[in-house]
Amino acid sequence: MRTSKLLSLLILFFSNSLSAQIRLPRLIGDNMVLQREQPVEIWGWASPKEKVTVSLKNKSYSTAANAEGRWKIQLPAQPAGRGFEMALKGKNQLLIKNIAFGDVWFCSGQSNMVINMERVKERFATDIASANYPEIRNFFVQPRTSLNGPENDFPSGEWKAANPKDVLSFGAVTYFFARDLYDQYKVPIGIINSSVGGTPIEAWISEGGYKEFADIEKIIAQNKDTAYVNSFKRIIVRNNAQLTKVADQGQIEHWETSSYQPQGWRNFNIPGYWEDQGLKDLNGVVWFRREFEVPENWIGRPAKLYMGRIVDADEMYVNGKKIGNTTYQYPPRRYEIPADLLRSGKNTFVIRVANQAGKGGFVSDKPYFMSMNDEQIDLKGTWQYKVGEVYQPREKGNFGNQMVHQNQPTALYNAMVAPVLPMKLKGFIWYQGESNVDNPGPYNKLLPALINDRRRLWKELEIPFLVVQLPNFQDIDYTPAESNMALIREAQNQALRLKNTAVTVTIDLGEWNDIHPLNKKDIGKRLALSARNLAYHEKSVVCSGPRFRSQDILGDKIILTFDEVADGIRSRDGEDLRWFSIADYDKKFVWAKARLMGKDQVELFSELVKTPKYVRYAWQDNPEGVNFYNSEGLPAAPFRTDAEVLDDSKPWKGKKCAVVLTYDDALNVHLDHVIPALDSLCLKGSFYLTASSDAARNRISDWRAAAANGHELGNHTLYHPCDATRPGMSWVKPEYDLSRYSLARIQDEIKMCNAYLNSIDGKTKRTFAFTCGHKKIAEGEFIHTLSDEFVAARAVRHEMHTVDEQNLMDMDCYGMSGQTSDEMIALVNQAKESGRLLVFLFHGVGGEHALNVSSQDHSRLLRYLKENESDIYIDTLFNMAAHIRDVKK
Repeated sequence: MRTSKLLSLLILFFSNSLSAQIRLPRLIGDNMVLQREQPVEIWGWASPKEKVTVSLKNKSYSTAANAEGRWKIQLPAQPAGRGFEMALKGKNQLLIKNIAFGDVWFCSGQSNMVINMERVKERFATDIASANYPEIRNFFVQPRTSLNGPENDFPSGEWKAANPKDVLSFGAVTYFFARDLYDQYKVPIGIINSSVGGTPIEAWISEGGYKEFADIEKIIAQNKDTAYVNSFKRIIVRNNAQLTKVADQGQIEHWETSSYQPQGWRNFNIPGYWEDQGLKDLNGVVWFRREFEVPENWIGRPAKLYMGRIVDADEMYVNGKKIGNTTYQYPPRRYEIPADLLRSGKNTFVIRVANQAGKGGFVSDKPYFMSMNDEQIDLKGTWQYKVGEVYQPREKGNFGNQMVHQNQPTALYNAMVAPVLPMKLKGFIWYQGESNVDNPGPYNKLLPALINDRRRLWKELEIPFLVVQLPNFQDIDYTPAESNMALIREAQNQALRLKNTAVTVTIDLGEWNDIHPLNKKDIGKRLALSARNLAYHEKSVVCSGPRFRSQDILGDKIILTFDEVADGIRSRDGEDLRWFSIADYDKKFVWAKARLMGKDQVELFSELVKTPKYVRYAWQDNPEGVNFYNSEGLPAAPFRTDAEVLDDSKPWKGKKCAVVLTYDDALNVHLDHVIPALDSLCLKGSFYLTASSDAARNRISDWRAAAANGHELGNHTLYHPCDATRPGMSWVKPEYDLSRYSLARIQDEIKMCNAYLNSIDGKTKRTFAFTCGHKKIAEGEFIHTLSDEFVAARAVRHEMHTVDEQNLMDMDCYGMSGQTSDEMIALVNQAKESGRLLVFLFHGVGGEHALNVSSQDHSRLLRYLKENESDIYIDTLFNMAAHIRDVKK
């Protein structure tokens, strides 16, 4: 018993002693770089109230840990230099060696930021061999996540100085960036690289950065519920257990071995995808084999094998022995063939390739050869293949109900950014966006939120922030096209609206078949130019290519003017400028002929567009071969002039007023005259269909096309019933007298019309228009009984209202009959002056109805709306109602 008590006392003594030790964060250690010329903070942990002393350059600074055991000491600003030591003393003593004072850059993003020098070693072998820069140091943050809140340290990590060995683990972009800055200023450069491949921007923003994102705030709160998060794990385990396993026949029969006798193998051309060579929609395992003879002088010597890139995973065998494997598609396949493996005569190469989805196989335009010194053997050409395993399709449930932690809001900020907060920095670099390409719209707000969040957290509201724009990637589209990558680049360009930001254009540095282009050196060099201009205040340093400033329309030509031209704009290859397109208001873009005019202007025209209004430049996933540069050799940033800048949080999205164009009774003139006129100006209207009308019944395909093009199809009931008791309504047939309708009948007819409309546009929610503006049946008003089916209802009453005054189930409109374009434009101007919503109601446009306006007057109104679109928010009633509802929240 006494022995047990003594043991307990000893355990208590040693645990108390251990808890009393000074402990430092991973960032504070040997070889670290601290920001020069600013007071810096040294921090850590000790026992509560423990005295801590820090000594640097023969001066000491003391403090005491607080009640939670946290302590920090501020050191005075230090000039640049290296080779310093720092002693820390509490109940224990620590010594930090080889400290440098210089400039610290925090670099984050996804895989293109984290790709290291080892990945590009063949391309930059000389740079690696000469990487003797003890003043350039890198701290790589290991990937990890946290959903519960910010963490205060990393579990691992150390500072490493650049030398030919350690530089291989440096991010390639950041190393070349740091090297250029060091060569320029001879000041130590510290890089903190905190990046994770395949991650969205949302994961890198702190909870405090989402104050304007209510939906994301809800997700963050939900993710803090451990039971909720763990529920995903249980579902994943249950679903995986239900998967049917199919054996790989190649592994069973050992197709990789030298003793295997191949049977039933077919020809395959490498590089290439198996879906393009006879294997339709196959997800599974395919084996490839080929025999080679090597020169006698290769025998007994190591060789190198380069197999380009393989989608997705591979295992590589030479003469029956596995020489390596790669588990996902992006890394280049580079393998070492041991010295004792190659033999005289035939050598057998076998590759096992596994692919989960999409096209599996070998990426083209990549190197496929083996080498020894300066000799090479080409491995492209005819191989043989055989299918080893076909993956059974998973049920849809197996893909749902999963949570990827690294994609959750704040998850990477909490674990990989928050521990850096006490460090003083020179600036930030951000290289990310690929993971947001599928949904580019929110990026316009998320990137400024990220920048503002970092500046707020570091309490430096104008600290330099450098953004790398996405490079060219994917197939080349030789016709003008829409592009999500272009939208992300546009959002990245808009970061320039914030002070002290720069965007590095890389539209000429990508590779069509690789999301990870190898030319990281030029990206680093261009980033360094931006840093020199912004962070080091060398304003004479040109860090941007030509940037669009303004356009002037002169007849059938558009004249563009650019900033950031240095000594003037250029065609890099002397050929005509490529990738400019123009369009009229219909936004049907065609390629334009471009002519350089003076130092800073480009003239555009096309015989196919007589009245051009809009321009796009490099608006493609991959505008291969861009040649529009300035005299400093920097490429122009992609841009367009047809985008609207909208602020969803403000009434009418930040514009002076709003206009909705509505059309009743499903007339032929709507399809034949109105919709073409709207489409020519890229305007959208709301068309209220009475399902029983001739044009509604007989032209369903035309209405379906209109809906597909963005026009709204609204409910105008089945038979257009109106109240015959009202003045002037003697024309209403008794069977369609709304005043005699029962509630059940009007509900049935409205629901039948909804079913009809659903068969055309597939939508379940829409807006309603009271026929004749009448709202009552025998039992009283009816619309409230259908409020779940409609987002808004339009009456007929000549009034305009502000956002706050809107009653979405009783919206007002101005019915048009015989009005001139001047009279209708006067109503628009009245809405502009009062900041209200104006809803137009048209029946006949150029005929077919007693209530009619001329096609010419209607077209003049549309043209006026388009020409004043910067002041007028124009949309369908459905979208307008959604906007009003959101603003009122």
